[in-house]
Amino acid sequence: MDFEFTDEQNMLRKTVRDFVDKEIMPNIAEWDEKGHFDTSILDKLANLGLMGVCIPTQYGGSGMDYNSLAIVCEELERGDTAFRTAVSVHTGLNSMTLLQWGSEEQKQKYLIPQAKGEKVGAFGLTEPGAGSDVAALQTTANRDGDFYVLNGQKTWISLCDTADHFLVFAYTDKDKKHHGISAFIVERTYPGFSSKATKGKLGIRAGNTGELFFDDVKVPKENLLGEEGEGFKIAMSALDNGRFTVAAGACGQIMACLEASVDYCHERKTFGKEIGKHQLVQQMIAKMEAGLQMSRLLVYRAGELKNDGKRNTRETSLAKWQACDYANQAADDAVQIHGAYGYSNEYPVERYLRNSKAPVIYEGTREIHTVMQAEYVLGYRKDKQLNRMLPEWPFE
Repeated sequence: MDFEFTDEQNMLRKTVRDFVDKEIMPNIAEWDEKGHFDTSILDKLANLGLMGVCIPTQYGGSGMDYNSLAIVCEELERGDTAFRTAVSVHTGLNSMTLLQWGSEEQKQKYLIPQAKGEKVGAFGLTEPGAGSDVAALQTTANRDGDFYVLNGQKTWISLCDTADHFLVFAYTDKDKKHHGISAFIVERTYPGFSSKATKGKLGIRAGNTGELFFDDVKVPKENLLGEEGEGFKIAMSALDNGRFTVAAGACGQIMACLEASVDYCHERKTFGKEIGKHQLVQQMIAKMEAGLQMSRLLVYRAGELKNDGKRNTRETSLAKWQACDYANQAADDAVQIHGAYGYSNEYPVERYLRNSKAPVIYEGTREIHTVMQAEYVLGYRKDKQLNRMLPEWPFE
């Protein structure tokens, strides 16, 4: 076991932290209040090579390891969840899935421009009646000559109005239930495709989230990802990558809560002393620190399994569940430490609390992950090696 970050990883962390301090921190309160997603941030991340940080250089990426992606997500969420979410969806859910399951032609056409940040990718799985129960999705894809014709709707899709390419999951054979789901690469420009942003969200207001609509969208058969009927398996492997980035981001949110709370503990005085001197305040600070350190260990352990080319569904599930719960608790405690001021946007902690709720729900609710972990321990759930795995790092 090696708990040290490499010089390259430390330099990466500093680069992203400096970027967040310069480009996101001064603007995020305004963007959050206005519900504005600043797409120029994605262009600037691309210029730094961060939109394909763990994609091999032969496919336009920076060629760093999977834990480098965790570092990027951690530091971005310290700025705001919206921008970590963008990288999670673009890199974790879309590009890494293309890297794992795509044909060489698909990688050349879609992965390379995404890894370079020239195009943005997103992920379309959730529907109004299909969240945790993926097999309940209603979107269909019927073969018609050299095309599949897609009809249906997706909801709670990050980058809905921003992305150029979408990984979309639909039934090609509903009689086979989840074995009849297939995955497709859909371009925004295809006739019959449309999107609409969702307003009135509790948190992540500086992000772009909404619905996708498919009205007889003709998708070339070459855009089938994997084989017909492999969609459920592809979606679950994609979620391993997405959950990994969400867990890493949760560590960044705990960091943000700690930084804001420590500053306030030294700034605010009650009963003649800094509030940091009060033991029950210290208890909340200590819980944040414990949550941060435990979450990081779980996240970077999962990342090392990815680096070694091993299944990590169990470990990533545990990291996502625990890190998101710790982040939610840290944000709640941060508001409590700030007292009445924590209830206003004069301080960032109210935004942290609002943002912290969504990751507890998406990419597997805490309840889903609780059941998964119990089933692993009880022996009811076992993971088999997939017929296609992410490439080991270092990449050839």
